[in-house]
Amino acid sequence: MARRFYARRYSQAVFNIALERKELDRWQSDLRKIASLSEDAAFIALLENPKVRFEDKAKLLSERLGDINPLALNLVYLLVTRGGLSMAGDIADEYQRLLDSYRGIEQAEVITAVPLDDKDKKRLEERLAAVVGKKVVLKPRVDSSLIGGIIARIGGKLLDGSTHSKLMALRNELASGEAR
Repeated sequence: MARRFYARRYSQAVFNIALERKELDRWQSDLRKIASLSEDAAFIALLENPKVRFEDKAKLLSERLGDINPLALNLVYLLVTRGGLSMAGDIADEYQRLLDSYRGIEQAEVITAVPLDDKDKKRLEERLAAVVGKKVVLKPRVDSSLIGGIIARIGGKLLDGSTHSKLMALRNELASGEAR
């Protein structure tokens, strides 16, 4: 919980800087690069090792990250010194959410029993956009336990149209003896 809180604070600060400097896309790219560092467990272990001097860590980071914004590099240094580099992915995700919100785009996590084809994705994006009043970008995921239907999480709302939930509602209705 605290990790998400800190990730939100960092990403909000970064977003404000990026907006002020008109570097929204550059920061987005840099944050994704930084987040990719956490995929290398050996590299993270090296950075978290207290026996390695900060100067050596800084040199490794600047070599590994290449040409990124100097302020983004300072963020990495700050995260390393505070032992928070593992939340770089959360910061990048939260920054993406802020950027999308700023641009009038809403992310929708969509869970289906079978993969959606491009035509179905497009229709679903259009229908969800009509519900929330913003452009919608889908993040599809497949979960065969749904049996059928769809579950969508968008803008803090949960839309459950899955066959599983309908069967559970019917079971509860039958068990309580309430017939329609």
